[in-house]
Amino acid sequence: QLQLVESGGNLVQSGGSLRLSCAASVGGLRYFAIGWFRRAPGKEREGVLCIDDTGTITNYADSVKGRFTASRDNAKNTVYLQMNSLKPEDTADYYCGGDINGGRCPTTGNVNEYDYWGQGTPVTVSS
Repeated sequence: QLQLVESGGNLVQSGGSLRLSCAASVGGLRYFAIGWFRRAPGKEREGVLCIDDTGTITNYADSVKGRFTASRDNAKNTVYLQMNSLKPEDTADYYCGGDINGGRCPTTGNVNEYDYWGQGTPVTVSS
């Protein structure tokens, strides 16, 4: 059982940075792969990237390569999404998902690969 809580969403200007957090309120996420997803207004939820239990990152979205990265602090039971050089098209609700499958990241950003979800945190990037 894993319960995830995202935080850190905010309004930021284009070109700015933001760090989102995904904390486990129940259970430990040490052995989980944690994926970051987002859903822009009127669009489907899309995979952004995933960080596995060793800290290796799998990128899902070409649009964020070189701008977004993830890290994890198992002692704090928290995974982070660092977002730099933000663009208006990054505006979305951001979610983290936990995958129980041996700590490895799914190779595709398919939401059905993930077993646990947080409620999301909103990010708005103004132009």
